[in-house]
Amino acid sequence: MKAVNIKKNGGPEVLDVEEITLRKPVKDEVLIEHAAIGLNYIDTYHRSGLYPLMMPSGLGMEASGVIKEIGPDVSNFSVGDRIAYAAVPLGAYSSHRIYKTKNLVKVPKEIDLNIAAAIMTKGLTTYYLLQKTYPVSSDETILFHAAAGGVGQIFCQWAKSLGCKIIGTVGNEEKVEIAKKNGCDEIINYNKEDFAKKVMEITDGKGVPVVYDGVGKSTFKKSLECLSIRGMMVSFGNASGALDPINVTKVLQPKGLFFVRPSMGQYLGTREELNEAAKVLFEKINSGKVNIEIFKKYKLENIKQAHIDLENRKITGPAVITP
Repeated sequence: MKAVNIKKNGGPEVLDVEEITLRKPVKDEVLIEHAAIGLNYIDTYHRSGLYPLMMPSGLGMEASGVIKEIGPDVSNFSVGDRIAYAAVPLGAYSSHRIYKTKNLVKVPKEIDLNIAAAIMTKGLTTYYLLQKTYPVSSDETILFHAAAGGVGQIFCQWAKSLGCKIIGTVGNEEKVEIAKKNGCDEIINYNKEDFAKKVMEITDGKGVPVVYDGVGKSTFKKSLECLSIRGMMVSFGNASGALDPINVTKVLQPKGLFFVRPSMGQYLGTREELNEAAKVLFEKINSGKVNIEIFKKYKLENIKQAHIDLENRKITGPAVITP
């Protein structure tokens, strides 16, 4: 059995694959043999120290696989079940792992396990952003940053299936077609245009009711300019760096804006919430309303290169790691 463990924060060079021996699963635990592991930008935050970890630490929040052994008192899962998860504790970068059943969902037989591993974090994030954090209406125009990114490709398809008009931003011209393919009605290259000015032109000066921003530091101030009166700023990532402290009176009060910094744990904390989210996600995939194409597969022993590619924006679609 193999797993990636880091002893200190740093660049991709701190990622090492080690041989491991696992104990037997105990109460409410199962032994999973991973089929595929999701590769997400948040993994680089954990590795670099932007999101601090206790050392040593595993990495990876999501994976799919098959249950090989169950612990005592496990009644809702069986040996042979196809499962997936996207939650702490970290440690998905492994061929096998012991995992508590509370964060597992069963994967329908119609869903390929590579697809399941690639969509759990991104898909469940899309679910709570669109349907819980700010439940969109079919007649709304919304702004999503990094529309050609991993979350963006799922988010834009999902939002389009709900009837939204989507303004998407991208960082270069190569990503325009990706954003268009996945449902964006208007696409802005924020490195070439003032996206706030463009958004106001598109909306006839009204602004948008919600901005979904996973980019962070470089887009935050302009995003606020895009919002309409009583609009909501949904900040859920730091791809360009962490946000500076917010002056509430200066930044939010003039237009009566709402600001929220959501995370998966706040919306999928119970078995009922998780099952409902997974059910909706898998239905979107099965119906074809959200189409997933795996961009690239990396072997676990090539994890350093995977992180290099991730940080250099060379991964333009869902990617997975195979043990």
